[in-house]
Amino acid sequence: MSYTYPIDEIYWSKEEIIDVVNFYSMVEQAYEKGVDREELMLAYTRFKQIVPSKSEEKTLCGQFEKESGYSCYKAVKQAKGLSKGDKVKM
Repeated sequence: MSYTYPIDEIYWSKEEIIDVVNFYSMVEQAYEKGVDREELMLAYTRFKQIVPSKSEEKTLCGQFEKESGYSCYKAVKQAKGLSKGDKVKM
């Protein structure tokens, strides 16, 4: 990994930063080896608690995709279409 995660160190607490980084990590795992649907959705739910604004979500996830090549949107969309117990594999 030779890129940085888009985070807001000014407004987010240490715990919130960890939770957002965890969500980005889950998206990476979905692309690299697959991740449990429930784990990804739980991480996304927490991400949305920290980043409730759709425009801010698009900005952050766009920055993440630009840096990493991994799309939060596509990973979450696939997860939403899967059944409980399935793996998200991009």
